[in-house]
Amino acid sequence: MSISFTVSCLQTQPRPDFDSAIEEGLILAENSLNENPSIICLPEYCGGLKSDNGRFIPPHTNEENHPFVNEFKKFAKNNDVWISIGSVAISHSSKKYLNRSILLNSDGEIIHRYDKIHLFDINLGDHENKFLESETVKPGSESSIAKTPFGILGFSVCYDLRFAQLYRTLAQKGSEILLVPSAFTQKTGEAHWHILNRARAIENGAFVISACASGSIEGGGECFGHSLIIDPWGKILADGGVGSGIISAKINLSSVKETREKIPSLKHDRDFELKIIDATKEI
Repeated sequence: MSISFTVSCLQTQPRPDFDSAIEEGLILAENSLNENPSIICLPEYCGGLKSDNGRFIPPHTNEENHPFVNEFKKFAKNNDVWISIGSVAISHSSKKYLNRSILLNSDGEIIHRYDKIHLFDINLGDHENKFLESETVKPGSESSIAKTPFGILGFSVCYDLRFAQLYRTLAQKGSEILLVPSAFTQKTGEAHWHILNRARAIENGAFVISACASGSIEGGGECFGHSLIIDPWGKILADGGVGSGIISAKINLSSVKETREKIPSLKHDRDFELKIIDATKEI
């Protein structure tokens, strides 16, 4: 297993169709090779994203014939690089689709799939900030980790970031690197994105790699950008800012072990009882 390696995040814009998503993704992926990454990470809905009255309606098809997935299978194989396809929409028999993250090895083979568990149903009080992902997406029901030549990866997607117990489980099962591909909204991103990502790294003594889309969504909404690579101490190693681009950073897995030895909180969980005291009663 390689202890030290380079990761690159591609910060793409939300694209309304497969062709434009593929075009931008491949250009950025090709440019990222200048950093000699072992793994390239893309955002949530990197295969395309549109919305309609708060409903997500990205282009979707079955996995076998998915044009974005198939193009990046070829890219991975041709360039001997692993790729985390942050997520794409995969058709499902329920008439909804799956928001699926896919990991490709350097032979272009799919070795891991994760379907987003927590769906983005929020209402911040105005039309531009109301989303009901559950109207079009079937949620996943399994969390997962994957052992790779460069470390143990724990998988999540975007809104999962708000559920700390998921990452606690991933870390306690061995994850050294937590992937959080996202299309985080502008309004919630300004308030919470950096804090939540740093918290997940600090709580779990893990690297956090969060490729995030940036820019307006056709049909309404805007993605925050600011793709992040964060070390186990919570230090931001790279921040993508706004707009299309690439960030890269060197990862040294020894810092995971060192951090967890200094603060071994993953071993300190204790069971406890919760008492509820009613202090509203009259004395």
